[in-house]
Amino acid sequence: MLANHLLSAQLPHVAADPAGQPEFPFFEAYFSNLIEGTEFEVDEAKRIVDTGEVPAARPKDAHDILGTYSIVSNAGEMSRVPLDSNELIGLLRSRHATLMAARPEVQPGVFKTQNNKAGGTTFVDWRLVMGTLREGFEIGHVLTDPLSRAIYLMFAIAEIHPFDDGNGRLARIFMNAELFRAREQRIVVPTSRRDDYLNALRLHSRQRRPDLLSRVMAELQQYAAQIDWTSFESALQRLREDGALAEPARGEFGALLADSGQQP
Repeated sequence: MLANHLLSAQLPHVAADPAGQPEFPFFEAYFSNLIEGTEFEVDEAKRIVDTGEVPAARPKDAHDILGTYSIVSNAGEMSRVPLDSNELIGLLRSRHATLMAARPEVQPGVFKTQNNKAGGTTFVDWRLVMGTLREGFEIGHVLTDPLSRAIYLMFAIAEIHPFDDGNGRLARIFMNAELFRAREQRIVVPTSRRDDYLNALRLHSRQRRPDLLSRVMAELQQYAAQIDWTSFESALQRLREDGALAEPARGEFGALLADSGQQP
């Protein structure tokens, strides 16, 4: 259903030169980890990335940010997109191994060997992960529009949840790699829009609402294009002025979930 919707959707093309956005990877890594509950003050996270110094009290959390940043700041790595299902599986494993290197307990680079769930969502059975990844890739392979491919891959990886941990961050890395390679604007999910993003994922997963998912992702892309990513200071100032670092109010998508009697 998502692929069919994206085939006919009129999504924007927002051109962007990655070289002109040198501070984007930091905020990409910062917000992507913040969504997953890895909370640092933005200045502290910037210091970790710039110096590589890991706080003694939170070494694994710091390494989560460093692992994400090491991928999204690497132009060669972000230029790699899967052209077939074998490449998808190989990239998933290698990127997950880098992303979760400091957490051996979640088996970096190894697909899950037991089922996982989050809140009210149960993900694909661990025995079906490989086949579902292959089939899902073939379904989405008809998409040629960069933003459509980005949304589709992000949702597919998040929905399958192939690893014990790190799936959301990994899904967003694949999303932005598609946009990076196409020289289109990459996406960040600021704290103020976190619930809209997560609820759009849930609504499509539970109620088959691809229109809401594509809408919120297009809005996030448009917002990212408005920010000056040439310096840490300019980007942070704009984000603060917009209230992007603030906790979100209850959005319309959360109301839709509540009205349907479903829990986040």
